[in-house]
Amino acid sequence: MRVLLLYPLFPKSFWSFEKILELVDRKALMPPLGLVTVAAILPQSWEFRLVDQNVCPITEADWDWADLVILSAMIVQREDFLHQIWEAKRRGKRVAVGGPYPTSLPHEAQAAGADYLILDEGEITLPMFVDALERGEASGVFRANGEKPDVTTTPIPRFDLLDFKAYDNMSVQFSRGCPFQCEFCDIIVLYGRKPRTKTPQQLLAELERLYELGWQGAVFMVDDNFIGNKRNVKLFLKELKPWMVEHGYPFRFQTEASVDLAKDQELMDLMVECGFNAVFLGIETPDEESLTLTQKYQNTRASLSDSVETIIRSGLRVMAGFIIGFDGEKRGAGDRIVRFVEQTDIPSAMFGILQALPDTALWHRLKKEGRLRNQDSKIDQATLMNFVPTRPIEEIAREYVDAFWTLYDPLCYLERTHRHFRKMGTPPYSSTSRKIDWVSVRALLKIAWRQGVIRKTRLKFWLNLFDIAWHNPKVWPDYLAVCAHIEHFLHYREIVRDQIEAQLTEYLANEGKLTALASDGKEKAIAS
Repeated sequence: MRVLLLYPLFPKSFWSFEKILELVDRKALMPPLGLVTVAAILPQSWEFRLVDQNVCPITEADWDWADLVILSAMIVQREDFLHQIWEAKRRGKRVAVGGPYPTSLPHEAQAAGADYLILDEGEITLPMFVDALERGEASGVFRANGEKPDVTTTPIPRFDLLDFKAYDNMSVQFSRGCPFQCEFCDIIVLYGRKPRTKTPQQLLAELERLYELGWQGAVFMVDDNFIGNKRNVKLFLKELKPWMVEHGYPFRFQTEASVDLAKDQELMDLMVECGFNAVFLGIETPDEESLTLTQKYQNTRASLSDSVETIIRSGLRVMAGFIIGFDGEKRGAGDRIVRFVEQTDIPSAMFGILQALPDTALWHRLKKEGRLRNQDSKIDQATLMNFVPTRPIEEIAREYVDAFWTLYDPLCYLERTHRHFRKMGTPPYSSTSRKIDWVSVRALLKIAWRQGVIRKTRLKFWLNLFDIAWHNPKVWPDYLAVCAHIEHFLHYREIVRDQIEAQLTEYLANEGKLTALASDGKEKAIAS
C-alpha cells in the first residue's frame, strides 16, 4: 500500500511568518506532526510519502504514485483541504481524512467526496480504518465515541519523512487535553478536560530520534496547555535536564501554558534549566468581566500583569493571545488590550476577533440564542466574527484594526521587545553557542539594514542592541530573532486591515439591503 500523506496550505496568518522564513531560507514554521504520527501508527509494511503543500506543491508524480491519499487539517486550512480532496477524487484516488477540522465538521469532508473519515484521536480510530480496508470496505466513518486513548502507547512519529531543511521548528507533543473550561475553546471538546501525558522516557526517545536525524534548534511542544498536569510535567523535566546537559543543549523549547504557571516557581525554573526559552499564554483580555463570562476563571485569580512579570523574570519570553468581541464587552476593548501589552512588555501579542468554533460551549449557547451567522465562512485572525455580538460589529472591527496597527508600529514593537529582554532572567546556557552560517549572517545584515538604517527605528535599534549585549549577552541572539519578527507583522497588519475593511464594507452593505427590504415591507403592509 502506497500512502500519500498530504498537508494542505495555511493562509497567511499571525503565525505564518513568511517574511521571517524568507530571511533564513525556510519554507514553513513547523511540520505536520499529526501526519507523521499517523504514519507511525499505520502498518509499517506500507510505503509513505509526505507532501506538505506549505513546503512544496504536490506533483502529478505524487498523485500517480499513491494508492491512498490521507489528509489532515485544522479549520484554518479548510479551503485547500477541500480542494485537495477534489483533486484526489478527480484522479480516481481513495481519500481518507482526519484531524481537528474533519472531526469538528465531518459533513464538509463527506460533501467534498472523502471516502473514509478517521475522526477523533488516531490511536483508536486508525486501527478501525485499517481493519475496514482489510475487509475491502470502500468507505466508512470511524469514531472513538467518547473514548480517549492512552498516549503512553503512541509510537515515535516518523520524523524521517520530513525535510528538516524546510522547517524553522520541529514539534513534539507531551500531553493532550486541558483541565479548564473556557467557553470558546475547542481543545476540551476535541481532547477532553483530563490531561493525558506521555512518559518521560517516551518523549526523550522522540527527542533522541530528532537528534539522531540531525536536528538541532527550536522544538515546539505543541501541547495546548503544557502544564495541565503539573506533576507529570515536573517528572518529565527532571528527566529532560540531564539529557539536555549530556547532549550539549541541542534544542530550544517553546510551548503553550496557562497563566497559573506564574504560581509555580519550581516549574518555571525547571523549564528554563531544560532549555525552554519562550511560552505562549492565553491571556485573551484584561477585562475581568469578560474573563468571568467566558469561564476563563484561571485568569481572574491573580493579577495578570504580575503573572506576566513573574514569568519573564524567571527567564521565559512571553508570547500571548488576545481576543476582542466577548459578550458584554464595553467600548474601548482594543485600547485596553494595547495598554496591557505595553504595560507588560509582551513583544508578540496574537490578536484576533472572537469566533464561535464548532461544538464549543460558546457555539451551543449562541446557536440556542439564534445568534450564529456565516457558519460556513473561513475562520482566522483576519475574519469578522461568525455570530451577532452584543455591541456593533463595525465598532469591534475598527477597534481591532486600530489596535493591531498600533501594536505593530515598528518603534513601539522595538521598544517593547527591548524592555522585555532587559528584564528577562538569564538562562543557564548560552544561545551564543549556536552554529553561525552564511544564512544567519545574511539575515542579520538584512535586519540591521532595515531596522538600523532605513526605518525610524535606526537609533533605537543600535542603542537597544548594545544595551542587551552588555547586560544580558546570553539572550542577545534571541533578542535579535524577536526583533526580526516585526518584518512579518508589518506585512501582516496590512492584510488584517485590508481584509477586515473589505468584509466590513460587505457586511454593512448587506445590512443596508436588509434594512431597506424591511422598511419597504413595512410600508407595503401599512399601505394595504
